[in-house]
Amino acid sequence: MDESRLGNTLKEFADKKILVIGDVMLDRFLWGNVSRISPEAPVPVVEIEREELYPGGAANVARNLQPFAKSVSVMGITGNDREGEQLIEILTQRGLNTECIQNSESNITTVKTRVVARHQQVVRIDHERHSALSDAQEEQAVRQITERLPELDAIIIQDYGKGFITQRLIDRISKAASSSQTVITVDPNPNNPIIWRGVTAIKPNRNEAFNFAKTAEATICNPPSEDNTLRRIAQSLFDLWETKHLLITLGEQGMVLCENESNIIHIPSRAQEVFDVSGAGDTAIAIFTLALASGLEAVEAAEISNWASAVVIGKFGTATLEPEELLSAASDCQ
Repeated sequence: MDESRLGNTLKEFADKKILVIGDVMLDRFLWGNVSRISPEAPVPVVEIEREELYPGGAANVARNLQPFAKSVSVMGITGNDREGEQLIEILTQRGLNTECIQNSESNITTVKTRVVARHQQVVRIDHERHSALSDAQEEQAVRQITERLPELDAIIIQDYGKGFITQRLIDRISKAASSSQTVITVDPNPNNPIIWRGVTAIKPNRNEAFNFAKTAEATICNPPSEDNTLRRIAQSLFDLWETKHLLITLGEQGMVLCENESNIIHIPSRAQEVFDVSGAGDTAIAIFTLALASGLEAVEAAEISNWASAVVIGKFGTATLEPEELLSAASDCQ
């Protein structure tokens, strides 16, 4: 795809309405310096200089979409706590629709706190509680999805295994969307073995693909499109999910798009420098979905998402990108 065609595609992106469903989180970054080791234990003492808050989990996928799409809504659940208020405030300030985020006394907002010194992550601290949706919460979610379906171009289901995504919820979403033309993509979690049916595309990473296929991890040859183990994994996942497209991200090897077990297309990584892979998968599924919803063939959609991922892994933290950066990345690859 040349730069001119990508520019026209980005204009298509700007007309799309997307709903992101999944486990929403708050990402907290504590930035500081290390000048000594603690006398209490052999650990560094980090003197904190500043704090930054970002949307995390499914909310980060929505954040990736916002610079490109016309309308982005987020569906998930937060606790009735200060962190939940902060997450809603951040999303609202970024122009994201939060009407589908439920607030619950019985939940806590998932928070991932990363302590960073000299651009290196020292430790990550997770505050979370795994709890499945109640019947009332599920009913509200299904009602909101059904009401919005006629105007949606795509739905992204982002599963981090924290409890919002359940088999029953997914079955009801699939049934409601079965007669629509809405693109539905999934970023699955092996700790939550949902049986996906009737979705457009599923995007596991390398580790998740091996896990879902119940196969021990092995080195993938180069090019991955000629790797027999990867073909067997693709066959297993198509049998399991019956999806149209399978996009497996492979880290430094880029990604592979599988249309079936015999048609595996390798898309090499375009990253010039890998600084931080946090959130790269969120960027990949966001841009891949937008491209599919805009009518692009899956291979072109994967190519664009590969460019986008290359940009964000050159940044620190759960970063996003702007349309101008995507155009520049595409130009550099010509």
